[in-house]
Amino acid sequence: MEEPEMQLKGKKVTDKFTESVYVLANEPSVALYRLQEHVRRSLPELAQHKADMQRWEEQSQGAIYTVEYACSAVKNLVDSSVYFRSVEGLLKQAINIRDHMNATAQGHSPQELPPPSSA
Repeated sequence: MEEPEMQLKGKKVTDKFTESVYVLANEPSVALYRLQEHVRRSLPELAQHKADMQRWEEQSQGAIYTVEYACSAVKNLVDSSVYFRSVEGLLKQAINIRDHMNATAQGHSPQELPPPSSA
């Protein structure tokens, strides 16, 4: 065979070989194998991230509940100021009555003491 003919046949063989290698390298089963490798490598890290996120979510939910409960308690305290003022008035009235009774028991005339206030 002549040199150009040999080169042509050699080129055809190398082209066919290159094409076969290219097809083999891009075959779907190879792609699936590479995908499986990627999943196997990255799955543990993703699972750890998921566990961390769930733990942080639980902690956040606990903190949110605590803050909401504290806000509710403060609101109830503000709302109960009316009752505290009422109790304060009743205590003042009880102290005045006690002082009046003590003065009466010690022999002072009730006219000398101011009357118990009805605050």
